[in-house]
Amino acid sequence: MTVIIQNDQLIAEISEHGAELISLKSKEHDLEYIWQGDPKYWGRHAPVLFPIVGRLKNDQYVYQGKTYSMGQHGFARDMDFEVVEHEQERAKFVLKSTPETKENYPFDFELVLVYELGGDGITVHYQVENIGEEEMYFSIGGHPAFNVPLEEGLTFEDFYLAFSPRKSRLRLPLAGPFIDMEQKTIGQTNTNLALFRELFDQDALVFETRGLNAYSIRSEKSSHSVTLSYKDMPYVGIWSPYPKEAPFVCIEPWFGIADTVDSNGQLNEKAGINQLGAHELFKTKYSITVK
Repeated sequence: MTVIIQNDQLIAEISEHGAELISLKSKEHDLEYIWQGDPKYWGRHAPVLFPIVGRLKNDQYVYQGKTYSMGQHGFARDMDFEVVEHEQERAKFVLKSTPETKENYPFDFELVLVYELGGDGITVHYQVENIGEEEMYFSIGGHPAFNVPLEEGLTFEDFYLAFSPRKSRLRLPLAGPFIDMEQKTIGQTNTNLALFRELFDQDALVFETRGLNAYSIRSEKSSHSVTLSYKDMPYVGIWSPYPKEAPFVCIEPWFGIADTVDSNGQLNEKAGINQLGAHELFKTKYSITVK
């Protein structure tokens, strides 16, 4: 089942499965901005990453002496959420811990997603609540994929990434699926970055971020563009599945990262992990605006 929200400019569709944004279209131009999920390249659209981001060593972690299994990006993207509110321009989805989730993730939680249209964009709100009596450790992030090219007659290479603010950011290189902190470099995000396939030959580009950030996919040959923006999320990943010539690019705002190459597997010591005390609440959000 899916939920549709709309305003004068946009219509968005969200699946109850994974609370995943599967369509964002301009009414004026009948233009689809979200990748439509061809499994030939990648079968998803904009999955929610929870309770981890990225991959764990051996797809497992240790908490309080017990080993748990967890696949890449966690389980929320593969679970059905409950729709608890549905208005014309807004929808709210909830996922709660169950005996089944506690087999792989031993915490009592409530995960809330709210999608809210406004003008020429949509804001995605994340809320994580620890409804248990002990400390909870988690990561969360977005993984929206945007069509590139954005219109017929253009190519992937006709587009570029624009960064705001235009300044250098620390880049966290990947060694396979894991972060290699020893090889941190200065990413040249102080200028536009042309899109080409080999840009992703080492998998995602991962940057540390602070404050307000915005990333735009644009072309000198098109009046259409898409921008993802957020405040105070510590990481962003930019990805397209090389060497496949996939017609999309993901811009992924994260509160968490994959295991580091030297990770000891302890959840509470994991790089980028977030902590919530009993009955504490975490909130963050990002926005997508389109032209």
